[in-house]
Amino acid sequence: MSAAVPISVPGVGESISEGILAKWLAADGSTVKAGDPLFELETDKATNVVPAPASGVLKVQAAEGDTVAIGSSVGVIDPSGAPAADSKPEPKADAKPAAEAKADSKPAPTPQPKADAKPDQGAEHLSPAVRRVVAEEDVDPSQVEGTGKGGRLTKGDVLAHASSGASAKAAEPATSPAPAEAKAPAPPAPKPAPAKEGRETRERMSGLRQRIAQRLVEAQQTAAILTTFNEVDMTRVMATRAKYKEAFQKAHGVGLGFSSFFIKATIEALKAFPAVNARIEGNEIVYNNYFNIGVAVSTERGLMVPVIRDADQLSFADIEKAIGVFADKARKGAIGVDDLQGGTFTITNGGVFGSLLSTPILNPPQSGILGMHAIKKRAVVVDDQIVIRPMMYLALSYDHRIIDGREAVSTLVRIKDCLEDPERLLLAI
Repeated sequence: MSAAVPISVPGVGESISEGILAKWLAADGSTVKAGDPLFELETDKATNVVPAPASGVLKVQAAEGDTVAIGSSVGVIDPSGAPAADSKPEPKADAKPAAEAKADSKPAPTPQPKADAKPDQGAEHLSPAVRRVVAEEDVDPSQVEGTGKGGRLTKGDVLAHASSGASAKAAEPATSPAPAEAKAPAPPAPKPAPAKEGRETRERMSGLRQRIAQRLVEAQQTAAILTTFNEVDMTRVMATRAKYKEAFQKAHGVGLGFSSFFIKATIEALKAFPAVNARIEGNEIVYNNYFNIGVAVSTERGLMVPVIRDADQLSFADIEKAIGVFADKARKGAIGVDDLQGGTFTITNGGVFGSLLSTPILNPPQSGILGMHAIKKRAVVVDDQIVIRPMMYLALSYDHRIIDGREAVSTLVRIKDCLEDPERLLLAI
């Protein structure tokens, strides 16, 4: 007999010690093959699908939603085990004949079961709010079908019943007119629509969402975050992009977007002001002599920041291709932990959602983040003339513990200058 193979939680990153078992992809007692998707593990970085380590029968030992430590066992696979019998359908099949046998041996019940199903419909069993509505609407609670827990009446049940009764009464005068001396009742005051059940829905926050929330709060509590703003005239970037867009696509097989311009401009600014590309470790400032630029990507699972490594050594085409790869991974939910680690500076683009201005929050342990926004045509003064230009607000949030205001403002001005004169990016000046 072969020994059972434990299912261990794999390591998914050097700084990650635990995760959440989000979902089992195979049922307890089912037969799985080695390499089959077994369960989803959510961490503070991403969601990973863990494959089966062997073939056999799955025996689950951890429930969905449990926090599990890296290296711990969440179940076993028994290579020699037999799959568990499907016990759910059989009771249903056996239960039906039993019920039919009872039905054959006893007379069919009269309509009383319905009343028995609502033993608590007397006024003494109603909630105060429901009793009040019953009194106001002059409704017999025993004639109302309850939809609440245990068949209890809700305000919505009473109001719906009253409305249907009012409609029926309104139809009566057509066939049985009231005596002339009878005083017509005043029309009822309009009432709010019956309250719908399930006005709230609760669901567990994913491990990724919990970690995002934790990191954002930590960033606010541990760093002295300040934001400086500027605006950039996008005329020349847009003209350059329009002029070379088709040729760029033919030459490199990828579209020319705005992101590559911003990444290149940011790198030039970081080279000029190294503190913005640094981080704090204890009592030391660590200056990064490389440029790993994180690009914030919104996914169904939350905001992720995949990293373009050594972006200073990449061409415009290389950067656009890297962004395309991450976008494709985001759509497929395939961004991995390795894609998210090692960033030195982040760029986020709220403009794709229509944001005009924002104050981005740092992505620890980084000390700076650039916020891009929507491009809007505005009236601006150029050479003492009022002209219409495509303008974008830029926001640079930074850790004031290691970055002075002068450095932050100068960084943003440098980015602005590079974008308003994009030839500088091509010439690296």
